Amino acid sequence: MKVCAWPFEMMGKILELFCGRNNPKGLENEVGETKKIQGTVVLIKKSILDFNDFHASFLDKVHEFLGKGVSLQLISASHGDPDKGLQGKLGKAARLGQWITTIAGITAEDTAFSVTFDWHESMGVPGAFIIKNHHHSQFYLKTVTLEDVPGHGPIHFVCNSWVYPAHRYRYSRIFFSNKTYLPCNTPEPLRKYREEELANLRGNGTDMLKEWDRVYDYAYYNDLGSPDKGKDHARPVLGGSKEYPYPRRGRTGRARTRKDAKCESRLPLLSLNIYVPRDERFGNLKMSDFIAYALKSLVQVMVPELKSICDKTPNEFDTFQDVLNIYENGIKLPHGTTLKKVRDCIPWEMIKELVRTDGERFLKFPMPDVIKEDKLAWRTDEEFAREMLAGLNPVIIRCLQEFPPASKLDRKIYGNQTSSITREDVEPNMNGLTVDQALENHKLFILDHHDALIPYLRRINTTSTKTYASRTLLLLKDDGTLKPLAIELSLPHPQGDHHGAVNQVYTPAENGIEGAVWQLAKAYAAVNDSGCHQLISHWLNTHAVIEPLVIATNRQLSVLHPIHKLLHPHFRDTMYINALARQILINAGGVLEKTVFPAKFALEMSSMVYKSWVFTQQALPADLLKRGMAVPDSSYPNGLRLVIEDYPFAVDGLEIWSAIETWVTEYCSFYYPTDDLVQSDSELQSWWTELRNEGHGDLKDEPWWPEMHTRADLIQTCTIIIWVASALHAAVNFGQYPYAGYLPNRPTISRRFMPEAGTPEYVELEVDPDRAFLKTITSQFQTLLGVSLIEILSRHSTDEIYLGQTDNPLWTSDAEPLEAFERFGKKLIEIEDRITERNNDERWKNRNGPVKVPYTLLFPNTSDKSRAGGLTSKGIPNSISI
Repeated sequence: MKVCAWPFEMMGKILELFCGRNNPKGLENEVGETKKIQGTVVLIKKSILDFNDFHASFLDKVHEFLGKGVSLQLISASHGDPDKGLQGKLGKAARLGQWITTIAGITAEDTAFSVTFDWHESMGVPGAFIIKNHHHSQFYLKTVTLEDVPGHGPIHFVCNSWVYPAHRYRYSRIFFSNKTYLPCNTPEPLRKYREEELANLRGNGTDMLKEWDRVYDYAYYNDLGSPDKGKDHARPVLGGSKEYPYPRRGRTGRARTRKDAKCESRLPLLSLNIYVPRDERFGNLKMSDFIAYALKSLVQVMVPELKSICDKTPNEFDTFQDVLNIYENGIKLPHGTTLKKVRDCIPWEMIKELVRTDGERFLKFPMPDVIKEDKLAWRTDEEFAREMLAGLNPVIIRCLQEFPPASKLDRKIYGNQTSSITREDVEPNMNGLTVDQALENHKLFILDHHDALIPYLRRINTTSTKTYASRTLLLLKDDGTLKPLAIELSLPHPQGDHHGAVNQVYTPAENGIEGAVWQLAKAYAAVNDSGCHQLISHWLNTHAVIEPLVIATNRQLSVLHPIHKLLHPHFRDTMYINALARQILINAGGVLEKTVFPAKFALEMSSMVYKSWVFTQQALPADLLKRGMAVPDSSYPNGLRLVIEDYPFAVDGLEIWSAIETWVTEYCSFYYPTDDLVQSDSELQSWWTELRNEGHGDLKDEPWWPEMHTRADLIQTCTIIIWVASALHAAVNFGQYPYAGYLPNRPTISRRFMPEAGTPEYVELEVDPDRAFLKTITSQFQTLLGVSLIEILSRHSTDEIYLGQTDNPLWTSDAEPLEAFERFGKKLIEIEDRITERNNDERWKNRNGPVKVPYTLLFPNTSDKSRAGGLTSKGIPNSISI
């Protein structure tokens, strides 16, 4: 039945008359004429199907009927009120119209409302507005546009913020126009508003934060464990100590645990309502995508049932075809396991997405790229080595500088940790080269996971994990590809760490028991690389180190500040995905601990690595030079020459880095024509000081931090931040499912040691090497768990915003930065074309490899306007958003 809206509108007008809303009080003493300014407000109403507040839409209409609507009040940027410390004069409040007649959709969608302001010509130009929401529920305010301000023309406000009911705030919600100002250039009438808004975002450092709070503050990683459940559930606090240094996370203010006052209590496992400022949470579309694909993981609620299913098979893959079946056919439920049994574990609404309509098959996954063209090519030595240059973790391999490989571990504690690999082990396979010749000509390389693991290996191996620390030596061949020369597997000395390591060296072999042993040696090295990738390259070096930057930027840089405008797009969703990670992935007993070899020592181990983290070495050129993968050469772009010409991550990455650096240079040079402006920028200096002393406070005394005294310091800093948050994260995240979705290629756990001659395990390896391989690496249950997780993490959201794109072309009113950004986008499209050309050029063998998977992880995807999302294996999102 259609309901007529006019009685509601009429009642609203009557109430306005009684309340004096049309009385131009405050303007009668002004000299001049009052003008009508027409405006358009674009917002997203709270969905009528929002299960958190089903009656929101109805109650909002009641509030409108009672005259409690949404009002906006313009603030002058050019005329101050002497009675209010010269803060900008306020215009008369204008009410948003047509709320009652505009129905909230079942799905979130933009809704435009008209608004009319009375604006006296003596008030000058509006520069901000106050909005008051007297409804029952919140809405997402996208933009406000003033169509024709007298003497000025249109003014745009890009808001992109949730506005809660006014009683939820202790202050007025204020939004500024898309003007950009350094603190010293801020119009005086807006200065105090600017300062107060930053103070509101900092909060008071106390109280448990609620969803409507807009507070950015710091905390240690003290929420990973649940000590109240017992010692097995406790985890050390990361951050705030020399023993366990760590970047800071966002504060929630939750109560401390009963048994450990240093630890913060945790939410129920399935809760997604962990506090981050509301504007940092996923948008409606992305949240829908995330939940839909997260249903495939299910492990948080049905681990017991899943495990019992796997145990009945039993908990092993017997053949590689069994592994392939989870992509081709799915997992068949064992006899006697009914859908009712599965449905008893979780609601049917959550499980129906995962099971065919006949209920026969369960957990079917997309085919990973690495086995699409060839089911066996992943096992070749060439592909094993190529993925160190063009796989999901291409940031660890380094050029060997000394032989045998040395260790940086303290000899007083760990004894002699020098490698046992000898010239006799490797020179017969070096195509006529000697070790010294190869070193001199930059032809020896190493994938080194020794020093990071040795201090933890004894404890790790007390769990169900049975693994080694590894060193893998490789030779650069004349065709530009790498071939493995030796793999060293090391264990702590049984008589104590100070006795050094017990090493075993393995060399390539193709057939017989030697070939089977070599395949296992590569698997142990891959296990190390998988764990270090997930914990260090991915989590620590992108997610964790960027979160303090998100916090510091919102606390110290106003939305009017040019550096806030530059960096803000690169922080989208990062705090929330990190909060979700702490809730269900990296917490005690979480998915990461269940699927990656360091188990309960995982995050603690990453803390040890953070001790040697250096901000300036996160720049790609500095990283390549540090690893010896490039040498200084002024005749090459970026002033360096790659020692492996066909290094896809570095080749594509350097082009992306250069494009980012050029864009940042042009942008910063517009606002900071001199170094003096950098030094005198109070907000910028506070931002940088707080980031060092608070956000990365455990490393605050390190000498390598840029001083932030010059424009060059600023450009370097912003380029690194954007590179890490966009391209570096893309390179180490979105290759997860294409390469590791097939777990035998990238096993994450080893469950038994290398078989020794004379043991039943050795006989099994001789008789059935494939089965022995599968019994050594990640189990069936862990595979289902791990593949479910990385399928979610490898997907691009359908609302993704890629590098070189923006969600609003009016993000600033300054023409030169807009033109520079347009050039940046065009440059990225040119890079896309060159990447495609290189992938199609058969000279570059590392770009496709035996598995025939082109390297597209640093393909910007700027030219693709469809934003289809999914497992595309390409595209650089603006931010760490998944």
